[in-house]
Amino acid sequence: MSTLVTGIAELVTNDPSAGAGALGIVADAAVVVADGAVAWVGPATRAPAADVRVDVGGRAVVPGFVDSHTHLVFAGDRAAEFEARMSGTRYDGGGIASTVAATREASDDALRARLRALVAETRAQGTTTVEIKSGYGLTVDDEARCLRLAAEVTPETTFLGAHVVPPEYAGRAGEYVGLVTGPMLEACAPWARWIDVFCEPGSAHAFDGDETRAVLTAGRAAGLELRVHANQLTAGPGVRLAVELGAASADHCTHLTDADVDALAGGGTVATLLPGVEFATRSPYPDARRLLAAGATVALATDCNPGSCFTSSMAFCIALAVREMRMTPAEALWAATAGGAAALRRPDVGHLGVGARADLAVLAAPSHVHLAYRPGVPLVKALALPGI
Repeated sequence: MSTLVTGIAELVTNDPSAGAGALGIVADAAVVVADGAVAWVGPATRAPAADVRVDVGGRAVVPGFVDSHTHLVFAGDRAAEFEARMSGTRYDGGGIASTVAATREASDDALRARLRALVAETRAQGTTTVEIKSGYGLTVDDEARCLRLAAEVTPETTFLGAHVVPPEYAGRAGEYVGLVTGPMLEACAPWARWIDVFCEPGSAHAFDGDETRAVLTAGRAAGLELRVHANQLTAGPGVRLAVELGAASADHCTHLTDADVDALAGGGTVATLLPGVEFATRSPYPDARRLLAAGATVALATDCNPGSCFTSSMAFCIALAVREMRMTPAEALWAATAGGAAALRRPDVGHLGVGARADLAVLAAPSHVHLAYRPGVPLVKALALPGI
């Protein structure tokens, strides 16, 4: 079955060959979808016939958001921690332990129910591709079950056994790294595409450069691709390790040296920025303009998690990127779609060129600029098409 989507005031394709500018914008546009993929894009006046016609009534259509960094498998609540931060307590990652305890206690059914509710919440806000990490189990069995549950809802699953050193390994980080790179990796690799590490030297909870390298190289030997939590709380080796080892993405990138920026600009690693974290922790925002000026590829993601950023709204992150990180509305939308696809090495999503997966998101507005212009307003949702 083919479907003609018409009545599109502004179509953002992210394909410069299909339309104007870097966003490949087509005005008064139409899209033909067949077999779950984009079959044709162009002006509505030239649209071919199709089996079904859907009219979006003068709204804008953009690629579905690609959220390349989330932590959606968890139990418990950390609202009290958020309240304390709003009263001046500094975020240092230590609260993760409370989520670990709650997640270990939760049943599979309880974790599954919350996970599916959160995935539905993201889709209702225009997200059509989502990455999901483990990292709240931190035992062999709990990490494996978190990944098994995540794999029920997305192929973009990430083993984050090296999230923090759990309380039972306090003072024995080396032993815990041995567990992560040995039995835990063996149990988790069948359920994961990616491996990740929270690299934060000097933190009492996270991992230094040598530990990060050990985890990433073990993961790569097991057939997993690499991602890194890098340079969130301080400048450190995370970004340059990510680039050196060929990681798809270095995430956070809040505290960067000139050498870090040069490495990102000269390598194939995407700088994934998570402005919702800075909003929720009252921390300095990453300097997106510096990265863009250097030529680095920038993505935006939510980092949806119960502690440092409990939002599933990519539109909110776009608004923050424009207001707080000096990105243009076009740059922010590209980063939340094509940028996220680059961070996941997914050429089939994040754009609406011919052959792309038919992930269309419709705005209750005539232009993509409204995503930043009207922050907090539920303007966008994924479009459900007949036969898909």
